[in-house]
Amino acid sequence: MIEAAEPPERYARGWHCLGLAADYKDGKPHSLSIFGTRLVAFQGESGKVHILDAWCPHMGADLGLGEVKGDSVVCRFHGWHWGGDGKCTEIPYCKRIPPKARVRSWPTCEENHLLFVWNDPEGAEPPAEQEIPRITQAFSEEWSEWHIVKWDIGTNCRELVDNQADMSHFTPVHGSENVVYFANIFEGHKATQVMVGKNERLGGPNAYLTTIATYFGPAYHITHMFGEAQGVPIESILLNSHVPVDQNRFELRFGVMVKKIPGMDDAACNDMIKQYVDLTCKAFSEDVEIWHNKVRVDNPLLCEGDGPILQLREWYDQFYTDRDQIPAKRSERRVVEIDQGLEQKPPLEHVFES
Repeated sequence: MIEAAEPPERYARGWHCLGLAADYKDGKPHSLSIFGTRLVAFQGESGKVHILDAWCPHMGADLGLGEVKGDSVVCRFHGWHWGGDGKCTEIPYCKRIPPKARVRSWPTCEENHLLFVWNDPEGAEPPAEQEIPRITQAFSEEWSEWHIVKWDIGTNCRELVDNQADMSHFTPVHGSENVVYFANIFEGHKATQVMVGKNERLGGPNAYLTTIATYFGPAYHITHMFGEAQGVPIESILLNSHVPVDQNRFELRFGVMVKKIPGMDDAACNDMIKQYVDLTCKAFSEDVEIWHNKVRVDNPLLCEGDGPILQLREWYDQFYTDRDQIPAKRSERRVVEIDQGLEQKPPLEHVFES
């Protein structure tokens, strides 16, 4: 019998990616329906993108309907000004601002041309060791820009995270003919999947497709992929990031960045990149269809070769647990390998730096 408890009431502690930072830098407030509430993101005159609770504590209007003035967002209902730190800075018809006039300000950061928001049910600031790592390729002219699509998925985000340890889905879902090597590495807030297998669409008919995919926290996932397209070696970086709307729905942003082919003219290179982006988006959408049509299973009926799904869920649970309740052993490095004939293994000791 399938067992399935209700998802946790809290949302995961960690950085969550909201897509391209440039999308929030148009001088307008942007409403965000995430984490079971409404937030507003806006860029003030300081240049920093701020994120606040969007429900105005004065009379309850959505600050996302307002406008940006200076370094504040102005409520459309009564004109109260709210600064990037959450404090009320001006009331147009009142000289005295109530001492309690403030809304929650959420920690944000920008990295790799992406905007991130930090969620912590305990209210702590993000620790330095969980800083978003820089992707140097995102700042190189030898690589394309991010191509990002967004899906709305009607299930709890654990269904997505399970993929990190699910070796056996690559063949029926993605058409990988032969997975010869698969490994998971868990260490602290990071969890990596290393996969080597044949996939004609992304790896070419005679070449292996190699992927190194890491979760940096509960919701930000970067894959470094080495494959082939039209007989040409292709190196790409994939973004897979989710933000919960509520406990049974999440936003999923999937992005692709491709290394340009040396010596190829711009038109041909852009065409190649577009085709590769379309292929990777199609491959990822195959997972999306599954997530839309499955149920939550807390007691999965597993068999040999499924991958360390239960170990992954144990790792993932730390983000729903108070910090002082996380077992110390959770920070230790654990490696689970399934080797089916690969002649030369990837250098796992350096996998988090790849």
